[in-house]
Amino acid sequence: MIVVAGEALIDLVPQGTGALAALQPALGGGPYNTAVALGRLGSPAAFCSRVSSDAFGQALLDRLRETGVDVSAVQRGTEPTTLAVATVGADGSAAYSFYVDGTADRLFTAPAALPDGTRAISFGTCSLVLEPGASAYEELMRAAAARGVFTALDPNIRAGLIPDADAYRARFKSWLPAVTLLKLSEEDARWLGGTPQEWLAAGPAAVVVTRGGEGLTAFTADGGTYFVPGERVEVVDTIGAGDTVNAALLHGLAVRDALSRPALAALGPDGWSELLGFAARAAAVTCSRAGAEPPYAHELTG
Repeated sequence: MIVVAGEALIDLVPQGTGALAALQPALGGGPYNTAVALGRLGSPAAFCSRVSSDAFGQALLDRLRETGVDVSAVQRGTEPTTLAVATVGADGSAAYSFYVDGTADRLFTAPAALPDGTRAISFGTCSLVLEPGASAYEELMRAAAARGVFTALDPNIRAGLIPDADAYRARFKSWLPAVTLLKLSEEDARWLGGTPQEWLAAGPAAVVVTRGGEGLTAFTADGGTYFVPGERVEVVDTIGAGDTVNAALLHGLAVRDALSRPALAALGPDGWSELLGFAARAAAVTCSRAGAEPPYAHELTG
């Protein structure tokens, strides 16, 4: 079982062009997209969050259930669902503005236990920024790592939500001893500062840096560096691409029974090339269609 902990929200995505383009609601949120992608790839997955009891919240849970994701660890609240307004650039890249005051996911509390059979847990995005929930997710991360659970982190920086950049950067560094696999985009890496080697020295067994269509690079604690190019595709938008990479990496490691530090160290060049190539193909499928629509397993075979 792979648990994904973090926010579920509604993306308002423009349909058409111009300042008055209609906004179409779409189910989203980085961790939520990761959970959906895991379900579509066929990994046993669970979602751990706090979701509104409003109509948006119900739709979010319905999709998880339809995808086969366990929602027994989801807390509910009467507060509204977080909204994110997406702006899609000419190159398909997306930027966001958020409406988060008084929303349900901010009031997440750390559970006493994770679902039975949990092998890995993934964190990231807004849920590690917005208090008081951020401290609860941080508590869960540290507790899981202390019990030997494989932990994955994708900071997925949304700078507009971070009131004190230096404080967040310091907090990010404090998480690294509790992280097994750190994945981040090249843009996130620039914003955070530091290098993969510096982050590895603080705790993770591996760091994966994504560069959009240019590909992915993995850096490992034993000094290894492994690169695969991106898959060429006609990009509709990049919404959910990074979340798909998260899921593909975790799914690929689970299939290889490699959700541990020693197993990561034993992957070697061939293992990393296959894993990163799988993640690149999965992300390309997501980029080829509108919104966060990660691939199903059958779309990545053959």
